[in-house]
Amino acid sequence: MKRLLLKSLVASLALAALPLSHAADIKERSLKFATQNPKGHPIVIGMEKFAEVVAAKSGGKIKINLFPGGVLGGDAPTVSAMQGGTIDMASMNSGILASQVKEFAIYDFPFLFANEKEADAVVDGQFGKMMHGRLTEKGLIGLGYFELGFRDMTNSRRPLNKVEDIAGLKIRVIPNPINLDWVKALGANPTPLAFPEVYAALEQKAIDGQENPLTVIAANKFYEVQKHLALTHHVYNPQSVIISKKTWDTFSADEKKIFAEAALEATKANRAASRKQAAEVVDQLKKAGMQVTQFDASEMKKLRDKMKPVIDKYSEIVGPGTTKALMLELNALRGAR
Repeated sequence: MKRLLLKSLVASLALAALPLSHAADIKERSLKFATQNPKGHPIVIGMEKFAEVVAAKSGGKIKINLFPGGVLGGDAPTVSAMQGGTIDMASMNSGILASQVKEFAIYDFPFLFANEKEADAVVDGQFGKMMHGRLTEKGLIGLGYFELGFRDMTNSRRPLNKVEDIAGLKIRVIPNPINLDWVKALGANPTPLAFPEVYAALEQKAIDGQENPLTVIAANKFYEVQKHLALTHHVYNPQSVIISKKTWDTFSADEKKIFAEAALEATKANRAASRKQAAEVVDQLKKAGMQVTQFDASEMKKLRDKMKPVIDKYSEIVGPGTTKALMLELNALRGAR
């Protein structure tokens, strides 16, 4: 009797260990997953993990084809293609989605998060889920949030030791209104450009500088065309992982479960890679010839003061309810320390 029970248990465990595809409703599929970031960047590392997990959990039935480096076009055309169903998935700055849902501009608010722990708690929690839920009526489904990390500023003209040094610089920004306004608030000239155009514009001196996380600066070799790096940490960028609703609606419940689980594992891989690279990249950029500066506490206070009118303006635009919901989560986190 014991042997029969043991055999039955072993058989049950073996069945449970089989890939989901042996028992689940999974079809042969091949999907396109796009990003502006190049191979080797933490975003692409997260995408690679996503593809690996989906392949494993689907028993090889679902293949995710990765298209890094903006090869399928800029963010705006990619969003349109996803809404039309010709691109299946993408990872992009959450703030870019303000062109679809105005509330997403809140993710571009300067000095929103004090550290990565706060950011993780907010985007992975109810607030982040609520925001992604607003994309559904725009033909997009949010699966989770990768990260680009804190953004810093580079330029080819001068070192930035005080806030006034930023004035007059022609700075590339992500094409949405809040970025235009916060750069203007610093007396600089904002220039909206799609990401694939940035390196050439810097090289040709059409713009003086740009602002991005350290990993993006390094991965895209901006150090070749930029001399000065200021560690301003002025904005933290979550990166939405989104899928076309047209694609999503063709999935079975089992397929949706695979994608949700893959997004969680990919997010862990992305954030671990992002934080590891950020810790290493400053030395790499110095060795590549960049001069690195950092504002002292008094200059950072000046910088934050200049941002206040921008935050007030966009708090009205994104809606008091959205701002309140985010601040309640942040205050609860900060109070819990």
